[in-house]
Amino acid sequence: MVRGLRAARDRSAAQRLAELTGAFRELLYTAGLLASGAAGAGLTGAVRRSYEAGGSLRVYGLCREPVLSATGYGGVATHLLGVDGAHYSVSDVRPGGLSRARGAGAASVALGGAVLDHAGLARGGLRVVGATVSPEGRLGAGRGVRATAVGGVAWGEGPTAALFSRPAAEAVAAMPAEGAEPGLLGCDVRVVGASGDHVLVRELTPGAPLLRLAPAHPHPELPHAANLRRIAGHPGLVLRVLGRPDLDRAATLRPLAAGPVPGAEHSLRLPPEWLGRADLGYDRLQGAHFPGGAEGLVPQESAPAAGADPLADSPLWRVRRLLEAGVAGGRRAVAEAARGAEPAALAAALRRAGFGSAAELAAALTAEADRRPRDAFGRLADASAERYAWAWLAAAAHLAAAERSLVAASWA
Repeated sequence: MVRGLRAARDRSAAQRLAELTGAFRELLYTAGLLASGAAGAGLTGAVRRSYEAGGSLRVYGLCREPVLSATGYGGVATHLLGVDGAHYSVSDVRPGGLSRARGAGAASVALGGAVLDHAGLARGGLRVVGATVSPEGRLGAGRGVRATAVGGVAWGEGPTAALFSRPAAEAVAAMPAEGAEPGLLGCDVRVVGASGDHVLVRELTPGAPLLRLAPAHPHPELPHAANLRRIAGHPGLVLRVLGRPDLDRAATLRPLAAGPVPGAEHSLRLPPEWLGRADLGYDRLQGAHFPGGAEGLVPQESAPAAGADPLADSPLWRVRRLLEAGVAGGRRAVAEAARGAEPAALAAALRRAGFGSAAELAAALTAEADRRPRDAFGRLADASAERYAWAWLAAAAHLAAAERSLVAASWA
């Protein structure tokens, strides 16, 4: 929160009001729980958790993901899958920024003497003896760890079959609602067309909704966006994608890798050494990787059907703007919003869309922001901001829950 306020004060290009508002909500929520006396000890924070013994493991590579942080760190994370379906990863992240992220994809894997690089691991496998595993699934390179390279498996074979065995809506519904990074999701889709920097696709299951493929990382020097642009230029193409759902946006998947659908005629044609998938953050798709002609194509869907977005089309943005005004301009900015015709328009729009609770909480927030009782001498009779803080937090918590519900519904 302090870093965000400093960036806003300095008008830094990295400042994002939405992120600052989210940090403010988490700060008030944590403070409120701690003040109530009902919070668990874990809410105050946790020390760095150590690696634990994982015994002997056999893991298979899924894909590589470039890692690029705003603090100057760069590297790669290679995602792995155990024979029991458990997810693991091997990371190599160090100071170096973009150049480090681009070069780490072909760097050697520092794990128990294994003689292969991250590109080979993403399409191969490892047999690990004396493995150490972090609570997040990272494989450690301790002194007693021994690793031997083994052959990989194609997507859809062995333990990877479970990643593509159920509809995306079911996989998203089974993910944690909040507080944890979503896991990897695999599905077979057909390309509909482009929508800005997104690719509109439809899952190859009856009655599936339109999904949006968005770049996993927007940096122009990484090939995520360029690969998606090439894919968007082939409407009707069917492909298998593996990525991470964006639970803050309606029906949006950020793919890390893509490959052909087994048995499909109009699908990707990748080199045999790629083992049926392209890492979209490292491999660059070329014209030869796409089929020629129009065999196997289906008519492209109309653009109006592709534009529906229940989150963007809802009037909840009005509540979000009110909350952000409180963060950017303080209590008086929210109070100013309570004057004129704006409150009536806000409440009417929310109630028409069925968001009655949001309308009531927004009205309570603006009323509390403008409540400044004074005594006979003009002095503030209640200078405490506690009631205003609770009103702001109630509206923010309801908004977050409502947006999560809309996002979950967009996948169904």
